[in-house]
Amino acid sequence: MRLMAGTGVRESVTLAGLAERARVARTFVGAVLAGHPGGDMGVLLTSELFGNSVRHSRSGAPGGTVTVAVIAEDGFVRVEVTDQDGLGVPRVRRADRDEEGGRGLGPVAALATRWGWQRRQGQTVTWFELCDLLQPMQHSAVSGMGANSSDVQLPGL
Repeated sequence: MRLMAGTGVRESVTLAGLAERARVARTFVGAVLAGHPGGDMGVLLTSELFGNSVRHSRSGAPGGTVTVAVIAEDGFVRVEVTDQDGLGVPRVRRADRDEEGGRGLGPVAALATRWGWQRRQGQTVTWFELCDLLQPMQHSAVSGMGANSSDVQLPGL
């Protein structure tokens, strides 16, 4: 599906909570956002959130699932990744240089216009928004700083 000017879309897919299903999540988001200026960024950030859901929630247990939803209109994208609630809360943390993980939300916080999370009926929904790349970025108290902020530094890089 190609996102045409003047149209909006809301689509979702539910996938097994397996790391190897991240490729399917990326392909899905890429197809929904084909032609959208934030499409490539949406694919990248979806991959980070999907991986976090598999690693840090019950979605990664046998039989677990992760749902990826895309809401897009001219110049605006919101992607929601819903998992089967884990013990912690999604947060940006500073990973040691030698650690293999711990950086997933750093790029999301740095590159998305806004991001956040909420609990809904025993599930955690982690989301990000991308606005038209030609518009100034705006941030909520939840999202912190964006990629165009001079004091953004990705942890461990």
